[in-house]
Amino acid sequence: MHVGIEALNVYCGIAQIPVATLFEARGLDSARLDNLMMMERAVALPFEDPITNAVNAALPILEQMSEEEKNAIAVLIIGSESGIDYSKSISSYVHAHLGLSRNCRIMEVKQACFASTAAVQMAVGYLASGVAPGAKVLIIGTDVALVDQRAEYMEPTVGHGAAAILLAEDGQIARFDLGAFGNYSFETMDSARPTSTFEIADVDGSLFTYLDCFSNSYADYTSKVDGVSFTDTFNYLAMHTPFSGLVKAGHRKMMREHSGWRPEQIVDDFSRRVSPSLKYPSRVGNLCSASVYLALASTIDHAPVQGCARVGMFSYGSGCSSEFFSVTIDESSHDALAKMDIKGRLDQRYLLSFAEYQQILTENLRCLQAVEHRKIDTAGLEKFHVGRPSGQRMLALDGIENYHRKYRWI
Repeated sequence: MHVGIEALNVYCGIAQIPVATLFEARGLDSARLDNLMMMERAVALPFEDPITNAVNAALPILEQMSEEEKNAIAVLIIGSESGIDYSKSISSYVHAHLGLSRNCRIMEVKQACFASTAAVQMAVGYLASGVAPGAKVLIIGTDVALVDQRAEYMEPTVGHGAAAILLAEDGQIARFDLGAFGNYSFETMDSARPTSTFEIADVDGSLFTYLDCFSNSYADYTSKVDGVSFTDTFNYLAMHTPFSGLVKAGHRKMMREHSGWRPEQIVDDFSRRVSPSLKYPSRVGNLCSASVYLALASTIDHAPVQGCARVGMFSYGSGCSSEFFSVTIDESSHDALAKMDIKGRLDQRYLLSFAEYQQILTENLRCLQAVEHRKIDTAGLEKFHVGRPSGQRMLALDGIENYHRKYRWI
């Protein structure tokens, strides 16, 4: 039995602001900019929320499928820490606007940035079991940023968007190494979202927890898979990317523990095996539960793969839970993903000035609030539509009536 990713797409909004602009405007120490290794940050517009992100990520995949293929989607799981209700799931809205079968099982899972990988691994087990021959599972990781100047150095790193991952018994994009995974979890308060308008983080604590989980989830992986070498088994590495500088630190730590290589050799290895995964994250920011799949997409689009290549993947979620697992890709992976034109859509995003960013920030911070009535003021937002691919429909939040979110296509 083979289980793989049949299709993958990432939606990173239609607006962005350069990280250097945020540093300058907020009076942050420019000496720390190089440590982040970030260029741009995706920014939500007032008509975007976790539901629109999820739909806009999955829609290009579904538009390439026949009705029979869409009806084969037996499970829809949303991974998110940006829930809009204590009871009703994001997946209810996403299911409706994607027009999926009413016989589809739907749910939402939460474990910070690890949620999507938890859903992916549940889906892999479901498909590998053979209980539903021919079935497909759609996993979408979707999140929004709730940060302003109070977040200090975290503000320039947090992104906005979603990744849609369509799993099937085989896959053009990637294939899972079944049974090859390692987990590591424990309770910690390295970050939290105590209200719908604010999130907090113990930045230093979170960094050390991330590194600890990387080492220990990989150790669990090696206990299940014989003959694993961190330097030789994996042609490429794709990791959860809160910011690219942390990924570089994680790679350096693992190489020191498992290679005994000289510093200059570690730098070369980072450039070869890891840097392809950072091309997109450095232009988007932390996509939370979609982050590691943005890194995978970046690897596929930028790594010079010849033949079959194995990608070691590390997924981490605050709180905390983590997993190290692996997939294989080949030249056909690049051709299949190229249909989504992720780089082209990143290039088309509207470039925000700091004044424009400030203007929409208040609306962004309240996008998850449970209010009885709300109308989205779209006056002056037409200029942002330049970031939308020509001819591509896009779901937008129109307002809230009696706590029910209303959407429209633009």
